[in-house]
Amino acid sequence: MHHRVDGSELQRLVVKIGTSSLICETGSPALPRIRRICSEVAQMRQAGVDVAVVTSGAIGIGRERLGMVERPKTIPEKQAAAAVGQSALVQIYEREFAEYGIPVGQVLVTRDDMKARSRYLNLINTFNTLFDFGVVPIVNENDTVAVEELRFENNDILSALVASAIDADLLVLLTDTDGLYTADPRKDPSAKRYDVVDELTLDILEGATDTASSYGTGGFHTKLEAARICMSAGIEMVIANADTERVLQQTLSPTPPGTRFIPKHHLAGRKRWFAFNLPIRGRILVDDGARAAVLNKGKSLLPSGIAAVQGQFDHGDLVAICGLDGLEFARGLANYSSDEVERIKGANSSEIQLRLGYKDYDVVIHRDNLVCLA
Repeated sequence: MHHRVDGSELQRLVVKIGTSSLICETGSPALPRIRRICSEVAQMRQAGVDVAVVTSGAIGIGRERLGMVERPKTIPEKQAAAAVGQSALVQIYEREFAEYGIPVGQVLVTRDDMKARSRYLNLINTFNTLFDFGVVPIVNENDTVAVEELRFENNDILSALVASAIDADLLVLLTDTDGLYTADPRKDPSAKRYDVVDELTLDILEGATDTASSYGTGGFHTKLEAARICMSAGIEMVIANADTERVLQQTLSPTPPGTRFIPKHHLAGRKRWFAFNLPIRGRILVDDGARAAVLNKGKSLLPSGIAAVQGQFDHGDLVAICGLDGLEFARGLANYSSDEVERIKGANSSEIQLRLGYKDYDVVIHRDNLVCLA
């Protein structure tokens, strides 16, 4: 069994392989690199670690097979390329893992699968059953049917949501750079790499560059959003170069070959589901006292600390909780609609009845339905 830096056993791992790591400049699959990564995944699997592989590259490989010179722009073109590329990708993984006697299973997901609680739980059960059978799930967005407004931004986000759903210990994003830098190292020789990140500061967020290959879609802003999800959910994440020898083994060392993102707390499964998979319907701006009570004391959000309401939301919708500066620091399920919160903002709980004519709850968001973000 493999052990993490803190000495605990690594039980469940998600590996995301980016398009730039899967596809050569010519557009054909980078087979030697894929073969080496699959070999490392197989070693992890044989050591008893559950491993899911989130793979990009379907549209890129499909594009090459269909003879498309440029990246497909229309949704039907993308979906046609994905349909062709997806089957080709799975055949590659099936062939590589067969060398080690390890079966693979294709898992295609959409945002809808994550958003609906029953389908989300069914997805978790499917992963758990595949792991029980010693299968390596090969995961991708279901690009063939996904409509634009229901898509994941890219597979960085998808891999973080999968890691959160299956309660993984570690997510490794394999890409074509050596981690997160203060600036783009290809353009700025003075750029320095972050070895360890335990807080996503404004400097880090603003310094992220958005370079992407001609076949890939991911820049570092989506990798940082993936890190935010993982750090909020209690999952460690590493960004590393796919060309690093024994890269998965090395991510478990005290000095990983990339950037390690360290979480501060662990979230219960239900909180991970609603915090990262439901759409945010509105924003509540709160004063410094309410912010401190939520962040530092784990309190519920009371109406007295609310300064402003933005957007239209109903009871039970997910809303972002922001400071007076507009920066989101938490999110949760609202007990009242936006119209009701507008009427009771700044009031004591004892005044809710007077302002609304009824009182269903003493708090606007209960701490059991509230998640603080990294």
